[in-house]
Amino acid sequence: MNQQFDNDQVRRRYEELEELVARGVEPYPYSYDRTHTSEQILQTYRDDDPGLLSDVAVAGRIMAIRRMGKATFFHIQDATGSIQCYIKADELPAAYDMLRLLDIGDIVGTKGFVFRTRTGEITVHVRQLELLCKSLRPLPIVKQERDEQGNIILHDAFSDKEQRYRRRYLDLIVNPHVRQTFIARSRMIAAIRRFFDERGWLEVETPILQPIYGGATARPFVTHLNALDMPLYLRIADELYLKRLIVGGFEGVYEISKNFRNEGIDRMHNPEFTALEVYVAYRDYNWLMKLTEELLVTVASHVRGVPALLRVDGTEIPLERPFHRIRLLDAISQAVGEQVESLSRDELYVLCKRHEVDVAPFASYAKLVDELFTTLVQPSLVAPTFITDHPVEMSPLAKRHRDDPSVVERFELYVGGMEIANAFSELNDPRDQRQRFAEQARLRASGDDEAMVLDEDFLTALEIGMPPTAGLGIGIDRLAMLMTGAASIRDVIFFPLMRPEHSPRPVED
Repeated sequence: MNQQFDNDQVRRRYEELEELVARGVEPYPYSYDRTHTSEQILQTYRDDDPGLLSDVAVAGRIMAIRRMGKATFFHIQDATGSIQCYIKADELPAAYDMLRLLDIGDIVGTKGFVFRTRTGEITVHVRQLELLCKSLRPLPIVKQERDEQGNIILHDAFSDKEQRYRRRYLDLIVNPHVRQTFIARSRMIAAIRRFFDERGWLEVETPILQPIYGGATARPFVTHLNALDMPLYLRIADELYLKRLIVGGFEGVYEISKNFRNEGIDRMHNPEFTALEVYVAYRDYNWLMKLTEELLVTVASHVRGVPALLRVDGTEIPLERPFHRIRLLDAISQAVGEQVESLSRDELYVLCKRHEVDVAPFASYAKLVDELFTTLVQPSLVAPTFITDHPVEMSPLAKRHRDDPSVVERFELYVGGMEIANAFSELNDPRDQRQRFAEQARLRASGDDEAMVLDEDFLTALEIGMPPTAGLGIGIDRLAMLMTGAASIRDVIFFPLMRPEHSPRPVED
C-alpha cells in the first residue's frame, strides 16, 4: 500500500520512524513500568530531602522541547499534569542522538532522579529514555508565556470549536483544562448514583431497541431487526419500562441512560443524550420537589465544593432551598400581563401573534402554551424555579391534579434559563391513560409527528396495577453544563454528533 502524506511535516515524521526502526528502536512497545505520575513527583519532592526521589520512572507525551547544544530540556504531559525533564549528551549519547528523531507529540518514558533547577523548576534528570509511541501527525501546539504579574498568556490556541468537537483527542491533549470538565461530569454522575443507592433504590437497565417508542413526545430514530424482519426504534425515554418495574414490585428504581431523539441540534440539544430517570412507589410530585432540591444541593456540593451552579460567565447560581415555585399558566400570565388560564385555543393563538411568538396556524393548545412559555418566560428563569401544574393536554403520562382536573401534578425545574428536570405524580389509572393515548393518536393523525404512540402492553401493566408513584427525569448533559459553566451541550459530551467532513469511502489496497 502506497503511503500518501498530507504535508511535509507528516512525511518527515514517517521518515524519522523509518530511521528509528533501522536503528533497532521499537517505536510501539507493549508496556512501561511507571513508578510515579508527574503530580506525585511535584507533590512529593522536598528540597531538604532530594534523595527521596532518587529513582523515578515517569511517562507522558512530549509537549515542549528546548535544545541547548549538549543538553536538552523537554516537558512531558500525563493525565495528572506535566513535568520538565533534562538530558545531557555526554551522559546518554545514544539516547541523546535518538532524541534528535523525536518530536512534540511523541510519548516517552524517562527514568532518573529528581532535582530543582536554578530557575526553581522541579525536574527529572534523565538516566534512561525510552520511546513508547511515535506520533506521526503534528499537534496544534499552544504556546504559553507569563507576563510580569505571573499571568499565563496563550498564543496559537487550539480554539476552533468545530475542530475541537471533531477531534476531541486533540482538544484533550492541547487544552488540559477541558479534562476537568469531563472529570467533573464523571464525579457528578457518581454522586447521583451514591445519592440513590444510599436510599436503597435499584439501578437497572432497560431496552434501547424498542418495538414501540414512548415516554416522551419526540421523533424517534428507526432501525430494522433482520432476524425477525421487524422495525425497531431507538428509545426516546425509558419511562414506560421503568414503570413496568414498579408494577412488578420494585419500589424504587433508577437508570442513567442514553436516549435518542431525531430532532434539532443546538447549544442545548444533541440527538444522543444522557438522562437520569427515577421512580419511587407511594410518593407524589410534592415529595419529589423536596428530593430534587436535596439531590442538586448534595451533588453540587460534592462536585463544586459549594451548593451552587455556574452560568457561562462564571457567575454562581446559589441553590437556596426551597426553590421558587410557580404554576405554568400563572408564569405566562405574568409575562403577558393578562390572565391566560381561561383562554381558548384560538384566543391563545391570537395572543402568540400579538407577542410575536412564532407558531404554526394549526398548532395545538398544548403547543401554543409551550411556545408562549419557552419564548416569554423560560429565558428569565435563572434562579432555580419549579414550574408546576401543566395543562392536561401537555402531559399524557401525568396524574390529574387532585384539586384541579384541568391540570396535572407535574413540575419542570429550570436553572440558568435551561430545563433541567421534569417530574410527575405518575398516572396509574389505566382508563385515563387509554384516553390520553387516544388524544395523542388524534394529534398524530392531525400532523403532530411527535405525539405519543399507543402502547397496549404498557396499558396491560397498568391494568395489573401500579401503586401511587412519583417519577423524575433529569438531563445529565445540561446539569453538567451548569456544574462546569459550559456554554454548549457539546462542551460536556466527549464526542457530540457532527456532520462528516468527508463522505465515507472504501478502504483501498
